[in-house]
Amino acid sequence: MESIVALHRNYFGEIISFVTSEGRIISYRKALNEAEDGLIQGIHAIPDVHGKISLMPETNQSFDHYPNLF
Repeated sequence: MESIVALHRNYFGEIISFVTSEGRIISYRKALNEAEDGLIQGIHAIPDVHGKISLMPETNQSFDHYPNLF
């Protein structure tokens, strides 16, 4: 099963895409869909205080420890 190994951030520091262990670069939305479908391990989709679904790593509070690849 694939996992997230790195990410891409925009100039505002927002995550715009992820790099998977299989080398795929997928959008935040695709990663969200695949996490909800159980296709990517190590992350899960959770609703925030406004009801918007966001991705969170299972073991940490944020994605700050993931390398930012361009």
